[in-house]
Amino acid sequence: MSLLVVGLSHRTAPVSVLERAAVPVDDVRKTVEELHHAEMISEVMLVSTCNRVEVYADVARFHPAVAEITSVLARHAGLAVSALSDHLYVHFAEAAAEHLFTVASGLDSMVVGESQILGQLRNAYALGTEIGSVGSVLHDLAQTALRVGKRVHTETGIDRAGASIVSLALDRAEGVLGPLAERTALVIGAGSMGALAGATLRRRGVSEIVVANRSAERGALLAERLGGTAVALSALPEAIANADLVLSSTGSTGLIVEAEAVGPRDERPLVVLDIALPRDVDPAVAVQPGVTYVDLEALRDGGAMVSDAEVASAVSIVVGELQDHLAAQQQLAVAPTVTALRARANQVIEGELTRLDGRVPDLTADERRAVADAVRRAVEKVLHAPTVRVKELAATPGGDSYAAALRELFDLDPAAAESVAAVKKTDGGARS
Repeated sequence: MSLLVVGLSHRTAPVSVLERAAVPVDDVRKTVEELHHAEMISEVMLVSTCNRVEVYADVARFHPAVAEITSVLARHAGLAVSALSDHLYVHFAEAAAEHLFTVASGLDSMVVGESQILGQLRNAYALGTEIGSVGSVLHDLAQTALRVGKRVHTETGIDRAGASIVSLALDRAEGVLGPLAERTALVIGAGSMGALAGATLRRRGVSEIVVANRSAERGALLAERLGGTAVALSALPEAIANADLVLSSTGSTGLIVEAEAVGPRDERPLVVLDIALPRDVDPAVAVQPGVTYVDLEALRDGGAMVSDAEVASAVSIVVGELQDHLAAQQQLAVAPTVTALRARANQVIEGELTRLDGRVPDLTADERRAVADAVRRAVEKVLHAPTVRVKELAATPGGDSYAAALRELFDLDPAAAESVAAVKKTDGGARS
């Protein structure tokens, strides 16, 4: 089995493709289950955010697995496989682990250093664990990635320096409106991004915050926390007319704000920040005089907001953690060979002791125990150096060749259950 990543992100696809490929929250479970049922996929988890859609899987066969994952993603996106493939990237084995560690660290995000991806990875792992699509391979990988991401954000300062998408969007708004103090803002969506947007707006001095949400109860709760007011989605045209800034971030799969809901703003400019994927707001609102429309595509060029030194420090942590992870995985891969070798040695010992019983039947129990202990100690001393050394060498480049040599020299087959319980008789059988 081998680790595989198939995905697309803001680096490889335009927002128009990303919003079609994004898997709605309600569909994530069934998509993961569909992938998990594929014959060549033993483990799988799906990460779907506004900036990326990625499938992490442990697979038996590389090419069939890539084809199956691509087919599933294309079908859910309503795209031809050939059209989606133009935007896909594929990482395998060590490169797949490196990619996940980089993603978890915020180094692959549209805004370098943002930390929301950690929560999104945690959610993907939790769902996979819940439905049984995450096994030992993805469990170890995900846990390590989450730890690496947390370490990067804690030790490098990249978390403090990296602006969130919300902050970057509000910077764009200030570039049009000037300081946001004494402005009125409309937040559409009361989820985690809406809450983050509201809190950031309040810190920037916005005098009035209005919250609109599909669930009136949830919208009212967020409005209360922000010291604002809540309105129904049906009241959006009036709320938009009274706002200086609109920030929308719902999980809807259709438009929340149609073009006709936004009128011309000749004397009072309006900035519309659409940070949802798929889009919440019809981009056609931008044709209205005095209206500035900013979506994820426009934010893409905002660039990293961290220093080169901070990025280099984060990369150094990722590289070191990746080396440790790969070394540990290589040592684990050698373990079955070591186990099979020791099982072979133990069986040879037991066979010889049985022959000894036939040849020297008058040995007392103490004498036989002494002979057995002496033989086992001798074999243990002989095996100790090669078994310890092969584990050490496994962590070096090409280290798997040493385990392969052991398997060849001692005729071991760690993958077969009988390799631990039985000795292949290549000499026509044991002689007494």
